[in-house]
Amino acid sequence: MTTDMSRRRLFALGGGALGAAAAGSFLPPSLQAAIAAQPAHAGSGGGGLGSIKHVVILMQENRSFDHYFGTLRGVRGFNDRNAIELPTGGTVFEQPGAAGSAVLPFPVRGAAEEQKKDLQYIGALDHSWSGGAKAWGGGWMNGWISAKSAATMAYYDRRDIPLHYELADTFTVCDAYHSSIHTSTSPNRNHLWSGKTGFEPNGKRAVGNDAYDEGAHPGYDWSTYAERLEKAGRSWRTYTEWENFTDNQIEFYATFKAIARKALAKTGGHTYMEAFYAKVRGASDTERTRLLGLLDEGVATLTKQERSLFDRGLRRVPTGTLADEFAKDVAAGKLPEVSYLVPSALDSEHPSVSSPVHSATIVYKILDALGKHPDVWRHTAVLINYDENDGFFDHVPPPVAPSEVTEERWEGRPTGLGIRVPLLVVSPWTVGGYVCSEVFDHTSVIRFLERWTGVKEPNIGDWRRRVTGDLTSAFDFTRARRQPAVEQPGVIPPLSGRWQPKPPAVQRLPEQEPGARPARPLPYQPDAEARKADGGLRVELDNSGRSSAHFALYPYAEEFPAPQHKDVRGRAHWTVPVTGDAYRFTVTGPNGFRREFAGPADGGAEVTTRIDHRDRDIHLTLRNTGRRTLTFLVRPLGYVDEDDVEDWTRRVTVKPGRSRALVHSAADAHGWYDLAVTAEGEDGFRRRLMGHIENGRASVSG
Repeated sequence: MTTDMSRRRLFALGGGALGAAAAGSFLPPSLQAAIAAQPAHAGSGGGGLGSIKHVVILMQENRSFDHYFGTLRGVRGFNDRNAIELPTGGTVFEQPGAAGSAVLPFPVRGAAEEQKKDLQYIGALDHSWSGGAKAWGGGWMNGWISAKSAATMAYYDRRDIPLHYELADTFTVCDAYHSSIHTSTSPNRNHLWSGKTGFEPNGKRAVGNDAYDEGAHPGYDWSTYAERLEKAGRSWRTYTEWENFTDNQIEFYATFKAIARKALAKTGGHTYMEAFYAKVRGASDTERTRLLGLLDEGVATLTKQERSLFDRGLRRVPTGTLADEFAKDVAAGKLPEVSYLVPSALDSEHPSVSSPVHSATIVYKILDALGKHPDVWRHTAVLINYDENDGFFDHVPPPVAPSEVTEERWEGRPTGLGIRVPLLVVSPWTVGGYVCSEVFDHTSVIRFLERWTGVKEPNIGDWRRRVTGDLTSAFDFTRARRQPAVEQPGVIPPLSGRWQPKPPAVQRLPEQEPGARPARPLPYQPDAEARKADGGLRVELDNSGRSSAHFALYPYAEEFPAPQHKDVRGRAHWTVPVTGDAYRFTVTGPNGFRREFAGPADGGAEVTTRIDHRDRDIHLTLRNTGRRTLTFLVRPLGYVDEDDVEDWTRRVTVKPGRSRALVHSAADAHGWYDLAVTAEGEDGFRRRLMGHIENGRASVSG
């Protein structure tokens, strides 16, 4: 989303509450009581998705996962063992800066103290289609500084955004949830509302915020999921205010623009909603009453079907009353099945006009409204996500579509998935402080609604359905969970003006909070191995899980001109050319999966693997296809006590033309393993095997 305030037409942000939180827990006392009183399985009405009666969707603005949760315990953050290496050496956390320098992630708090600024009020960065592509860097994730500025590397921690951290520690946080496209707000919200972003009326792909020029834009010509809910007789509503930061994306679809024009016909020349409500916001009380009365007169001329779509999708409430309107419906038993919450600019969390503390206010009020009515809370799921990352850094390369998936390409590059953003799943069935590491994006929200309502969305493409999940893995409907103990956040600091954080003179890699957290079971079981083939290596990819796994290959010896991508359910392969004296490339996959391959082009050492998910063992076959005897060294790099590393280390001698097998058990490490394999007698040979062995049950984070 751009920071052009003329587009936003913000007449008055007002003051508003800055949060009801104080020292101690930031969760509403009503919600704490509801959690304590109601186990997850009680009152489920049969269990499973049938337990849910209400889904509340709060999409906020412009924060990346690392920017918010890089230091959170037990997620894929700054201590990520699977962080990719850049082509020039160093990790993805060491972003190339000016004149050969590197910029590391740095705390907003430290920059605020150094620059004498308020940590809540950092400003926005570039988040355009071209800027997103530059940061992505063809898959290398190495263009963040030149695309965004050094401020991209600034991050918050628990002291700065305590409510967000407490929600993660109390419910479930998703650390593989991605924005849908490498660009700004409107295209990402298109994916949330309709499952895709198609084309502009001029034939160009809808990868920018063109729709915000409401006077000229005719509206997108494809249908929304809300219309499908309407047709199926399922209740839904958008809760939004007179000033909504143009974030109610449904207003920019042709069907709703036509309804708006008809409803506004008596208001004196207004033809679209934002222009009308801008006039309402700036009017005197008398004039405002007159304008709203004229709108009601126009609404009265709508057909029954048009009136329903207007009231559910286009009707706005006075600025500052969104949470009150929501609470009123909760109390009256009128909460619809699907609620879309679209806050004002002040509450949006956008770094150009809002802040984390303002968002905490609206989140607190919504959760308080549910907590005060436990009978509603125990049947409700709240999804708190973010449309895009603004320009803030995240280190995890997103899965991207192969070139043959033309609907996911524009201007020669993939449209998505986009950069990782936070998703917090708040419900009675997500209590426990879990992390869910299944790959999701904004279309996953619609797919969750599909599973729950049975109403399908044909706009979602086959590739998106293959590579992303439907959010159900974030829930556990089978058992009750007690509310975990959480850290007690501090007092919210005061607010002040906007600024851009600068990195410190002395940089160091950030430290993530120590410890693990419970982890939801995942539908992947990836493996990969490499064997000699004509002119190179044949990399066999295997995924015995029930969902497709996305693999990426990073060619450090220039085996390919850019990183390669494959989506695999079952088996697939890459043929990797080796044109020099040696090869070195890395294959990554979901949930920390990693295989590093290096060795001489004429080498004879090979390692093949097999995963045993029942016993949580990884079986290695060490093969010598050369002419000299080799001694393989298999050494753990993690997930065993430091004092026991030597006990776990194996030395295996293999004669030419022979092979030897060994087994490494990951059972005591909850399925996690990280092994290095080298070969004495073959300089440069190395394999690294890292990942998690799923067994269908909840585990812990790595």
